[in-house]
Amino acid sequence: MTITAVPSIRKRILTVRGKPILTNVPENVVVSSPQPPGHAAAFLGATSSVADSRHIFSLGILQGYRWMCLFRFNIWWMIPRYGNCGKDVPLESQMLLIEVREECAIHDEDDDGSGENTFYVLLLPVLDGKFRSSLQGNSQNEIQFCIESGDPDVKTNQSLEAVFVNSGDHPFELMKESIQMLAKHKGTFSHIESKKIPAHLDLFGWCTWDAFYTNVDPRGIKEGLESLSAGGTPARFLIIDDGWQNTLNEYEKDGQEMTDGTQFATRLVDIKENKKFQDFGSDDSCNNLKHFIHKMKETYGLQYVYMWHALIGYWGGILPTSPAMEKYNPRMEFPVQSPGNIGNLRDVAIDSMEKYGVGVIDPEKLYNFFNDLHGYLTSQGVDGVKVDVQNSVETLGKGYGGRVLLMRKYQRALEESVARNFKGNHLICCMSHDSEYIYNSKASAVARASEDFMPNEPTLQTRHIASVAFNSMLLGEIVVPDWDMFHSLHATAHFHAAARALGGCGVYVSDKPGEHDFKILKKLVLSDGSVLRARYPGRPTRDCLFNDPVMDGKSLLKIWNLNKSTGVLGAFNCQGAGSWPCREKVQDEHEPVSQSAKIFGHVSPKNIEYLEELAGESWTGHCAVFAFNSGKLSKLPSSGKIGISLRTLEFEIFTISPIKEFCHHIQFAPLGLTDMYNSGGAIEELSNTNDPFEQVIKITARGCGCFGAYSNMKPKHCLVDAEEVDFDYDTVDGLLTFKLSLGSQKGRSLRHISITY
Repeated sequence: MTITAVPSIRKRILTVRGKPILTNVPENVVVSSPQPPGHAAAFLGATSSVADSRHIFSLGILQGYRWMCLFRFNIWWMIPRYGNCGKDVPLESQMLLIEVREECAIHDEDDDGSGENTFYVLLLPVLDGKFRSSLQGNSQNEIQFCIESGDPDVKTNQSLEAVFVNSGDHPFELMKESIQMLAKHKGTFSHIESKKIPAHLDLFGWCTWDAFYTNVDPRGIKEGLESLSAGGTPARFLIIDDGWQNTLNEYEKDGQEMTDGTQFATRLVDIKENKKFQDFGSDDSCNNLKHFIHKMKETYGLQYVYMWHALIGYWGGILPTSPAMEKYNPRMEFPVQSPGNIGNLRDVAIDSMEKYGVGVIDPEKLYNFFNDLHGYLTSQGVDGVKVDVQNSVETLGKGYGGRVLLMRKYQRALEESVARNFKGNHLICCMSHDSEYIYNSKASAVARASEDFMPNEPTLQTRHIASVAFNSMLLGEIVVPDWDMFHSLHATAHFHAAARALGGCGVYVSDKPGEHDFKILKKLVLSDGSVLRARYPGRPTRDCLFNDPVMDGKSLLKIWNLNKSTGVLGAFNCQGAGSWPCREKVQDEHEPVSQSAKIFGHVSPKNIEYLEELAGESWTGHCAVFAFNSGKLSKLPSSGKIGISLRTLEFEIFTISPIKEFCHHIQFAPLGLTDMYNSGGAIEELSNTNDPFEQVIKITARGCGCFGAYSNMKPKHCLVDAEEVDFDYDTVDGLLTFKLSLGSQKGRSLRHISITY
């Protein structure tokens, strides 16, 4: 019998690659293939005898396989969940990845999941016409999918392309291939590789939110930029967050604090800035927003300034009675939450909006609103926008054709306005973890991948790191995941900084003026204000995909990424300092982990995906592995391992550089700037000269500081920008180091290194 990879249903069993994935599949479930045919993918759907705006269909029983899913624990944010039976799949699951082994009940702790007897099945609930779908489990271990339009008048009795199913041997290739196939088939969104990536991602930034919250003003912004610049880590992009807009709250009374969620009834009354940013003093020689932004760019070398606004204008929308808003035909609407929104955790913001209403722009006027707002900001010197509160649109579909079509109108209008007004696709999306955003994202290329960084919530720090890494499995194929700001002067600053160094994301802080740890910042930020950003989204290593790094009491979180010449691997102990929401007890019945207890694990060059492609033909099969914290250099075969033990909130970052062999048996592997978390990110290019008498290895690099490399031989001399420099060479481990001095940089953005043997 021929085993096909295409999902099929026979005798009420959904089979993929000859393996039964779902049993007791109902008769009303159907399989259809996307066009063009020839792939190992299909859609699952179902039919009903009645038409409705919301259906729940069973797909069959899932048990016996480990899985990881991404679900929305509240309306705004996704997090991962792990399990091995259908009943544990939460409401609002938006991705389900299943591990299929030859012997499903036996799991070797040392198996990294890359063996011939392992493959992966991916289920993605997607958009189908005017309906969106999500996955969930029930007490009978059935996997169900829920379809809903968000408008009682938009009904159907079938959804034939609700859940996309694909399989593959490589989980990361499977994700990429699946999103690319879906993007082509659906035509409503784009894969990240076809999008314009905004330039601010390669620069260090500062956001005003945690520094000032809504009390932000020009004086505070100036102080923050000044203190970062004085410390040697100048901000090159700035986000002026919530607090600059002209808003009104009809429930606010003078001298009294707003209570009972009324702060979320605040509405936008004008597209122009509020009084804080108008006529704010002659001491700065600035008398309006335009002059202020120009002065900050001129004085502190800012290259990009972003302004915050909500997708609906403000939290409570726009004020219908405002003369400046009348041309957008606003009307008061009261959000209606889906049972899925309130089935996990309710959220005070959307509950308050549901109670006090939202001033909704006429969908036919959305582009006019965004274009007016963005056009004005552009005239003031603003370069881009951070657009927040996006998922609120899914609750406003009643009377507008449903949540899918309404969100599509918002996204199209937003992206068209950004394209017209902000050259370079300068847009950050936020609070946008619903499938309506994900599968309507045609141009937006950056989106927040986690809930907010909460500096005053000690139990949220580890789950922040873990959630971004896992969410990036899905989001990273659509956008560059944004890890949010953090504080450099904070108990967990090292932990957050290290994660962002290998996250492939923008790096920005929200420190209060004068409250910085420059020792940490200088491990992230070069003196010119740029950062060493890795090439891809930081994601969990293959052997971590189905382990709970926050609550199982035994697993480290390992995150991998690639630079141009090296891999980078971070190991983090996220156990014992927090817990996932919507989970009452520790998984696998483990006792709570003591923060002093160590978690043991191992790292390997094999943890870095695509390392062979990066290494090239001259690779020896071995790697130089440099540990950032310990400073230890090891030489390992590609399948070799290094043991590691970490306490709670401890981490280690490993630069993994393929060792290449050149003439005269010279083996060499660059490590980069060893004082930086992502040292290999400094290396732009590696080449060599083939001379029978001497071998010269040439490196193009960025920045200054200690440059390191593995070499099996001591070189004759080293040149930096054509000037000979002293070097140190350790004959025991082969570590070669020398300085790239700031003085010798002489304004160059790139450094040219020659190592002669």
